[in-house]
Amino acid sequence: MEEIYNRELSWLQFNDRVLQEAMDESVPLMQRLRFLGIYSNNQDEFIKVRIANLIRYNCLKNKEQMKMTGGYTPAELLPLINQKVQSSQNVFRATYEKIINEMELKGIYMINETMLSEKQKEFALNYFTSVVSRRLVPIVIRKSMELPFLPDGKIYLAVKMTYRKTPRYAIIQIPESRDCPRFVELPSEEDGRIDIIFLDDIIRLFLNDVFFMFPYDEITANTFKIVRDAELTLDDDVSKSLTQKMCQGISKREKGKPVRLVYDRDMPLDVLNTIARKFGFKSSEQIEAGGRYHLMRDLMKFPVVRPDLENSNKKPLLHPLIKPFESFLKVIKKRDILLSYPYQTFNHLIDLLREAAVDPKVQAINITLYREASHSKVINALINAAKNGKHVIALVELKARFDEEQNLEYTTLLQDGGVKVIHSPDELKVHSKLILIERNEGGKSTKGYIYVGTGNFNEDTTGIYSDFGYFSYNQIIVEDARKLFDFLQNPHKHYSFKKLMVSPFYMRKQIEGIIENEIKNARKGLNSYFYGKFNSLTDEKIIKLLYKASKYGVKVRLLVRGACCLEAGIKGLSENIEVRSIIDKYLEHARMIICCNDDNPQCHIMSADLMTRNLDRRVEVGVIIEDRKIHDTLIDYFKIEWNDNVKARNIVPPYENKYVRHTGEPYPFRSQDELYKYFENLKYEP
Repeated sequence: MEEIYNRELSWLQFNDRVLQEAMDESVPLMQRLRFLGIYSNNQDEFIKVRIANLIRYNCLKNKEQMKMTGGYTPAELLPLINQKVQSSQNVFRATYEKIINEMELKGIYMINETMLSEKQKEFALNYFTSVVSRRLVPIVIRKSMELPFLPDGKIYLAVKMTYRKTPRYAIIQIPESRDCPRFVELPSEEDGRIDIIFLDDIIRLFLNDVFFMFPYDEITANTFKIVRDAELTLDDDVSKSLTQKMCQGISKREKGKPVRLVYDRDMPLDVLNTIARKFGFKSSEQIEAGGRYHLMRDLMKFPVVRPDLENSNKKPLLHPLIKPFESFLKVIKKRDILLSYPYQTFNHLIDLLREAAVDPKVQAINITLYREASHSKVINALINAAKNGKHVIALVELKARFDEEQNLEYTTLLQDGGVKVIHSPDELKVHSKLILIERNEGGKSTKGYIYVGTGNFNEDTTGIYSDFGYFSYNQIIVEDARKLFDFLQNPHKHYSFKKLMVSPFYMRKQIEGIIENEIKNARKGLNSYFYGKFNSLTDEKIIKLLYKASKYGVKVRLLVRGACCLEAGIKGLSENIEVRSIIDKYLEHARMIICCNDDNPQCHIMSADLMTRNLDRRVEVGVIIEDRKIHDTLIDYFKIEWNDNVKARNIVPPYENKYVRHTGEPYPFRSQDELYKYFENLKYEP
């Protein structure tokens, strides 16, 4: 029996849990629609990254010897994945239709171009003329010419014009943007009724105006989308800067090889064959029949037309020890602080950076940046600090997948603002979430203030991502951070760290040491457990070590939101291991480890998941929590999530995503709601 579950299949099981949220009638109706958008976005990224990789591996000469997790060859795995993708897509379509029907019961109608009243047609004509038409660039397909490059991440209309039984084909890109959104609200003639139309259908309605110069007896249009390989390959030319290489690599990726064509199942066969041939699709497994509409990730941006049918998230809490318009640095100097987003406000971190930017005693700020907000207050604070004479160093990770272009733009913005920008060392990606503030507080040396986080410095996502942020004045941790920032600027140097867990140097060894210590204690007959919360668990060495721990009686409890290659609950292998996954209104993104340590529990938070890439090929940072109040808070946090009996699923073979339901306990217990109450009532001694 293979002891490791396949990573790709496990990830698809995770996305099915997202789809479950769209199917859950206890979730607010419009949020269910947005979960369909999240599912669709996830699925598109999976195809352009994971399936594209498998196709690439399957083309290698030694593909027979190549094994994926779970023991599959790429050739064996691809049909299983395609079958699963298609099966889930069928559920997606049925769920979408059900939600649309339920929306109609609430007075919200999705209508197409054949259903418009005269008043709505007049509105649509004005909208098409003033907003849409000038953004359209029709491409007429000719046999003798190659199809112009069409980027993925877009929706296209395949147009067929028939004149005296002779067809002519054309393609129109749907020009969705902030000024030309995918969904358009139409005027309604009934009180309480809301009519929404896809932009696609407005264009269908006025095809005659687009192609007025061609004679035809009949004209039809069907949507399709293409998904391209998202692999980003960098030039080896040593004479080029990393920025130059990234710009060229992004350009090449945008023109990556098509790996999947998804089309409207009502598309005429001759149109489908023409499109498939022009894109070079030869395998039927790469061509998928879909519904009338594609790129359904846009459902995440569906207009808010009925606030009462949306999630009612509570306002983020202020930390009890942090007062408005008072020094946050003074608070950190007195005691360590833990923030738990989104239950507590991310604005505290923004305020800290703003304070540091103008504090005359602050001399320097060092920060690692991975994914930032589109209009980042963090970036603005760093530039303000530089303008105030602070020495600001920002490591901007250019290799953050799908955020490379924005990070290139921020590189220029920061440099123009006087910030020293550095980039990650070759062959490493910097995924740590770290800030070091240096302050002159008298004496010969400066004192440091440190922040270690599990999530990005991104105010756009902290309202929906569940993460930790830890602040400390501990000068041993500060010295570790100084060493790490020195390494990032001088990667030929090597350091040891006293308090920080740092990959790719020591984090793997430290985590393995924690598990081995629990095994040692279990063999002595002492209490032993290993609790963990991660986004993904796919590293085979860690998994096999956890199997070993289970065999010796260590109680292992894991909260894993996404892919999990560990097979829990198998007799003789992992019977002492339980794995659960929580999918709810907030994205579970925090990472932590809690171990028994001979009844002297230890807690760590970190930026890393238990994946080989995080432990061996990325710069990640974790920290042991020594403050007793924060330590106890993290243990309570894990217990609350573990006791969830509303949104938690058991992740055990045969991977059916069954909900956790406790008998004999108060019901319901929804951990994200309970965590808000917990932090709302959390008290601190003066």
